[in-house]
Amino acid sequence: MRIGELAARAGTTTRTLRYYETRGLLPARRDEHGHRTYDERDVRLLEQIRTLRDFGFELEETRPFVECLRAGHPEGDSCPASLAVYRRKLAELDALIGELRGVRATVAAQLARAEAAAAECPEPRCELGGHTW
Repeated sequence: MRIGELAARAGTTTRTLRYYETRGLLPARRDEHGHRTYDERDVRLLEQIRTLRDFGFELEETRPFVECLRAGHPEGDSCPASLAVYRRKLAELDALIGELRGVRATVAAQLARAEAAAAECPEPRCELGGHTW
């Protein structure tokens, strides 16, 4: 299939496919006329990349999964390098979750402080655009 058909099937653009080609993620096969050609394996590679990107993986983090598929494995995450990327991503996510818990606790404390202060004070008048609230 040609690049336009692959882009349509993969739900992406030809520009993205060319970029993946320059990054070495998509093979650069050409026919006798110099046109890029692709097959079902390339559709599978793009599905793998898209799935990982949707999960927040950086483009370069998809490389071990793509290489695993290109080596003939049925799944991109059946190789040791892919498993290592999963482990790193889980550690990254755990760290982010910890940070978010800290931020949430701070916001909750600020809200509680603000609500307590508001309960002790008369409600201020807010004038905005000629309206009194």
